[in-house]
Amino acid sequence: MMRPIIALAMGDPAGISPELTARLLALDDVVSKARIVVIGDRRVLDDGARVAAVKLDLISAPPDADLSKEERAPVFIDLGHLDPASVARSTATAEGGRFALANYRQALTMARDGRADAVCFTPFNKNAMRLAHPVYDDEISFSADVVGLDGPASEFNVLEGLWNARVTSHIPLAEVAAHITRERVLRALRLTDASMQTAGFQRPRIAVAGLNPHAGDGGNFGREEIDAIGPAVVEAAAGGIATEGPFPADTVFLRAKGGAFDAVLTMYHDQGQIAMKLMGFDRGVTLLGGFPFPICTPAHGTAYDIAGKGIAGVGAARAAILLAAEMAQKQRRI
Repeated sequence: MMRPIIALAMGDPAGISPELTARLLALDDVVSKARIVVIGDRRVLDDGARVAAVKLDLISAPPDADLSKEERAPVFIDLGHLDPASVARSTATAEGGRFALANYRQALTMARDGRADAVCFTPFNKNAMRLAHPVYDDEISFSADVVGLDGPASEFNVLEGLWNARVTSHIPLAEVAAHITRERVLRALRLTDASMQTAGFQRPRIAVAGLNPHAGDGGNFGREEIDAIGPAVVEAAAGGIATEGPFPADTVFLRAKGGAFDAVLTMYHDQGQIAMKLMGFDRGVTLLGGFPFPICTPAHGTAYDIAGKGIAGVGAARAAILLAAEMAQKQRRI
């Protein structure tokens, strides 16, 4: 079976994305697992290769090329839309946001149209994206618009086989409790179970975290566990999902890390992100689930503080590519 095609969009040009992209293309295990099609501006990539001190051997192709039979070196689609001399390093700009959005749109379009099996991207800067596209919310909504997705989607964080899902994501903390309903928790459990099965888990074991301290302590510290979270867990389990909870959020990751669960469903963004990044900041992957193809990126950001210094670690970006390749290969067998 031919290696899957991964459309790799270059991210924010003012951060570590150019050098990470160059480092990825120089890794033997990455290019041996997938046919990488990089989308960006060759001048920006060459500058990243200079920073990363790597030499690249790439094949050029137009945006509409049929790459289904291409088995040689990684391919580069040069959109020619950004002069690196105009990039202010470590600064979020509308120009940088337009660069990343154009690359990502092209990658999503390729996968949507069946010309790529998966999409990856090196880190974006949300501020830059909003400067370029004021209605930009996050990658999930943008991706859904481009792909035409009509269904639930969510971010998952993945670290060496352990998944973190969430009921709410990019909303203010003050609004979280109002969004914790039985329906939303149940929807998140179903999406987590389906996404993990797509990734190769036959019956993933999902632990559910509570919202309140000590999972509400029987109602003493809040009723969300009693009124919403618990009933959703019961209904999901009755429907065949292997799930338990709600458990206190400050201990559930210890149990999952020890092997008791394959995933933890948390109630809000940082409840899970803090735990996952403490366990493996340089190896974690963010996966967008609910789409007809894998979308993966490093779980870390653009690292403006070290951009251009040539010291950015490639571990999480490498893990993102390898996870996307593994998932794409499994989906092609179905």
